[in-house]
Amino acid sequence: MPRDFLAGCSDRYDVIVIGGGLAGLTSANVLGRAGYRVLLLEQHYKLGGLATWFRRPKKHIFDISLHGFPYGMIKSCRRYWNEDIAARIVQLKNIRFDNPMFSLTTTFNREDFTKLLTTRFGIERPRVEAFFDTARNMNFYDDQQMTTRELFDRFFPGREDVVRLLMEPITYANGSTLEDPALTYGIVFSNFMSKGVFIYEGGTDDLVARMHAELRQNGVDCRIRAAVDRIEVGRQGVEAVIANRRRIGCRAVVSNANLRNTIFQLVGEDKFDRRFVDEAQAVRLNNSSTQVYIGLKEGVEIDEQTGDLLFSSTAPVFRTDLLLSRDITSRTFSFYYPRTRPDDPVRRYAIVSSTNARYEDWADLSEEEYVASKNDLIETTLDALAKYVPNIRDMVDHVEAATPRTFQHYTHHQLGASFGTKFEGLAVSRALPEQIPGLYHAGSVGIIMSGWLGAINYGVIVANDVDQWLMRSSTSAPAPVPQLASRPTTS
Repeated sequence: MPRDFLAGCSDRYDVIVIGGGLAGLTSANVLGRAGYRVLLLEQHYKLGGLATWFRRPKKHIFDISLHGFPYGMIKSCRRYWNEDIAARIVQLKNIRFDNPMFSLTTTFNREDFTKLLTTRFGIERPRVEAFFDTARNMNFYDDQQMTTRELFDRFFPGREDVVRLLMEPITYANGSTLEDPALTYGIVFSNFMSKGVFIYEGGTDDLVARMHAELRQNGVDCRIRAAVDRIEVGRQGVEAVIANRRRIGCRAVVSNANLRNTIFQLVGEDKFDRRFVDEAQAVRLNNSSTQVYIGLKEGVEIDEQTGDLLFSSTAPVFRTDLLLSRDITSRTFSFYYPRTRPDDPVRRYAIVSSTNARYEDWADLSEEEYVASKNDLIETTLDALAKYVPNIRDMVDHVEAATPRTFQHYTHHQLGASFGTKFEGLAVSRALPEQIPGLYHAGSVGIIMSGWLGAINYGVIVANDVDQWLMRSSTSAPAPVPQLASRPTTS
C-alpha cells in the first residue's frame, strides 16, 4: 500500500498553511509559537520552496537560491526564528561586475557605492546622496506610477553605465525591470545598501533542518508529499482543505502557493466578487529563470578573489529584453567556497550560473529540442565561465541545468515564476480575507523586500493578520505573545 503521509494528522486545526516556502514556514512558526494548532502541508518531498537544495553523486550539494540577501535577514531570523539561525548569516564582500561598460569589485554598501559613483563614474556627491536618500525613504504609500527608468532619468540622465551598476543586481534579486514601479526597486536597493550582501553559512540543507526543528518545538505539524487539491469555503468563510483525498477542518488558511493558483485553482473564482476576479486575472506573473549547477572535482580549488557574486555580461547596454533573451548575454555566477558549508569534510567547491528567462521560450519544445537546449545552455555557460575560471571544463565532474519548466515542475509556480507576481499582486493578496473570511496569502507577490527577506517578513505580517482574525472570531483563541506584537521593518 502507498504510504499515508497524513497518518496521525488531526481532523481539525486552528490554521492550515499550504506550502513550505520561507513565507509559509515563517507564518507557521510565528502562529505555532503563539499557541495555535498549526498544520503545514507541503506538496514536495522537502521543505523550503525555492530556498532549498539537492544532492548529486560524488557528494555534491547544490543550493537553488542561496545567493545573497540584505542585512535585515539577521534581525528577522533572530526575532521570528532563533539566534542559532541568525548567527550563521555572514557577509559576502567580493561582489564583482564585468561588462563592456566597466569592471569592478565592491562590498555593495552605501559607502562603497558612493565612492565608486563619485570617483569612478564622476557623479557629484550631493546627487548620489540624494538618490540614496530617495530610495531609502520610499514606502508603500509613495507614488506607484513613477517607473524605475523615470527614477534613474531624474538623478542620472543619460548615464546608462550608472543604471547598469545600480540595476543589474536588483533585477537578479527580485526580477525588477526598468518598467516596474520605482518603489519596487528603491526599497529593495536601499535594503541591500544598508550593510551589503549576506549569505547563510551552512547551506539551505542546514537552514531548513534548523527551521524544521524550531517548527516542531513550537508544536507545528509539518507534512511533506501532502498536495492540497481544494480549499473549502462555506457561508462564513474558510472551513477546510482537501489534501491527499482527506478533508481537514480549520479556522483559517494561509496559502503560500502561487497567488493565482490560490484564487483560481484551490478556491475557484465563483467564490469571489466579479471585480476582485477581474483584478486577480490582471495580475502579471514575474519572469522565470534558468540555472546551471557546476560541481568541481574533489581537491580542485578556486581563488576566492574570483568573487562571491559575479554579474557578468557581454551586452553593450543594460536592457530587460536582453536579460530575458534565449540568446544569453548576462549571467550571474554564484561561487560556493568550502566556507559556505564549513562542516563538510569533503570541502567541495561549486558554482551556480543564473539567468532570467521566459517560460514560453521553453514550454513548447519537443523532448529532443528540450534536451538539446539544456545542453546548449550548459556549454555556453561553461564557455562564459572560462573567462573567469580558466580550464573550467577540466575541473568539473558534475554539471546540469534547470529551466522554467524545471521550476514549474518542482514548485508548482505558474509558468515557473521565480518571484511570484508583479507588484499589483500585493493588493490582491492582501484583499483575500476581505473576500473570504479566514483566507490569507503569504508569498512572493512583488512585495517590496522580495527574495528571502521579503518572504520571511511577509510571512510575519500575515501571521499577525491571522492572529487578530482568530482572536476576533473566537474567545477561545490563545493570548498574543510578544513576537506578534509588531511587524518587521525593512532594515
